[in-house]
Amino acid sequence: MKRWLWMAMAVVVLMMLSACAGGPAARGDKLRVVATTTIVGDVVAQVGGDVIALTVLLPAGADPHTFDPSPQDMAKVADADIIFANGAGLEAFLERLLENAGGDAEVIHVSEGLTFIEPEHHEAEPVGDEHHHEGVDPHTWTDPNNVLRWVDNIEAALVRRDPAHAAVYRENAEAYRAQLRDLDAWVREQVATIPPENRKLVTDHETFAYFAQRYGFEQIGAVVPGYSTAAQPSARDLADLEDRIRAYDVKAVFVGSTVNPALAQRVAEDTDTTLVFLYTGSLTAPGGEADSYLRYVRYNVGAIVEGLK
Repeated sequence: MKRWLWMAMAVVVLMMLSACAGGPAARGDKLRVVATTTIVGDVVAQVGGDVIALTVLLPAGADPHTFDPSPQDMAKVADADIIFANGAGLEAFLERLLENAGGDAEVIHVSEGLTFIEPEHHEAEPVGDEHHHEGVDPHTWTDPNNVLRWVDNIEAALVRRDPAHAAVYRENAEAYRAQLRDLDAWVREQVATIPPENRKLVTDHETFAYFAQRYGFEQIGAVVPGYSTAAQPSARDLADLEDRIRAYDVKAVFVGSTVNPALAQRVAEDTDTTLVFLYTGSLTAPGGEADSYLRYVRYNVGAIVEGLK
């Protein structure tokens, strides 16, 4: 047998032995990663880079509170090595999706280890026959400092599952942490331009508590007094909110781009305040004004500053 043929056979045998060693990198495959929301997906992409095969379940503009997975989503989950979710109750659909999809993917909640904000008063009426029992506030990403913890959790999980690319994950994670720290400093500079007496937030649902806590805002209330857009406020809730807006001389009502703005529009008109649109649970499609987490925060902070000055 010719020498080149022996060499080719030896290479094939070595590749087969390496594949048997276990782990995606050893098999020659990329780690199959699924992220739930576009925001989680973007942060995972910053850490994983080109060495992972990333799929994001929710399309741009989808509301994670009301998302209904498709059979295609079930197939993506069944094929995954690891799944990254926000956690803290945001992805109500995920438990059932995992049960139906099967597979043996590891599920990582990127918000694990954070100190969650708990509700003080949630009196929203149930929708249909469902009662929305609120837990902790899941909107941890509204504070970039919390996303630093996300990066820690994502990095640790990827390194554990794919140690062959540990150096890549660690380098990417550290570079992204530096960008998040710079972003936090920029947010503080922008917030400082808002008169302290104007730093009052009214939103469509309770979304920006972590942002408010970090940067010195007061949450006066929300159109839906809860953490989920799936609930509905009572007439008393809306009347009380409008009274607070007038009493505190609130300058703007902020509404997320993924929700129906009708109620927020009514509150703004009743109280003669400005209605300002923000991005809350989703990034924009690629090429949009908030197509990455960093651009998302910059857009929102710019809109908040403009609305409250």
